[in-house]
Amino acid sequence: MHTNVPGAPAVRAAFAALIDYAGLYPPAQLPMADSVSEYIAAGAGSHAWMLGRFIVPASRLNELLTMVKGKPAALSVIVDAGIDPRSWLPNVQNSLTHIAHLHSNETRVRVEALEITLAPLQTNRETYDAAIGQFAAAAQQAGLRDVPAFVELPRDSRREALLPGAMYALARHRLGGKVRCGGVTAQATPQPIEIASFIANATEEGVAYKATAGLHHPIRHFNEEAGFVMHGFLNVLVASLRARHGATIEQLEAVIASENPAQLQLDEDAGEVQAMRRESFIAYGSCSFSEPIEDLQSLGLL
Repeated sequence: MHTNVPGAPAVRAAFAALIDYAGLYPPAQLPMADSVSEYIAAGAGSHAWMLGRFIVPASRLNELLTMVKGKPAALSVIVDAGIDPRSWLPNVQNSLTHIAHLHSNETRVRVEALEITLAPLQTNRETYDAAIGQFAAAAQQAGLRDVPAFVELPRDSRREALLPGAMYALARHRLGGKVRCGGVTAQATPQPIEIASFIANATEEGVAYKATAGLHHPIRHFNEEAGFVMHGFLNVLVASLRARHGATIEQLEAVIASENPAQLQLDEDAGEVQAMRRESFIAYGSCSFSEPIEDLQSLGLL
């Protein structure tokens, strides 16, 4: 089976609930009212089966609640604790307390996932193990350990060296990972080897993960409007499948770097794809829902 068969089971399994809507974030950065309207419209459209959660920072939950009507909105909440190592943990605890209250008492929304970025390390002797454990303990104390949580490491010079240990810590604490695949500048876009290394280490430790930023289109390409190369979500999806079949980091790097749709076919059956989506690549955040769909249609996948 190849991906040029519209509606094929593996294709539907690959894209089901794949896109978490992040209209509040750059480059779209829409006002709350517009973001909610876009999310509701996407949920009522013919491709609603591809729509996941509404991504919102914890600090804007009260604003969101004033605009949600009808069917409860499924949320992935960003625990916006900041990057100051001295205030990070207290901010996490306060934010989780607020989220937990809403999770237990609010019927207008459903908190289905948490996302958190760790603060940068202060010394060369530190690793991310302690902060990962602190977040797990704070989530436990807040009564949120039943909510899947995805932890992002700061992208700095030590990230690659500390990645294997961090993945082991995430697995030990039953937490997910989060990989940033781009941003509004070329400098914010990681090299293919960085994404490949993340996928390989997460797969080895059995850590589920989300992706974020820069994945507006299926295939890696040079974006003329942005002025730099952007990664593709189909590249990440296919690399995630191949990692589960034992692909090396170098092979995964080649998949992430490919700009040829013919090299990014889904040859697995629907059951294998479903297992990968459930246990590995959970979803990715995009500030556009229409662009990914339009691109998949032009590729003959939808």
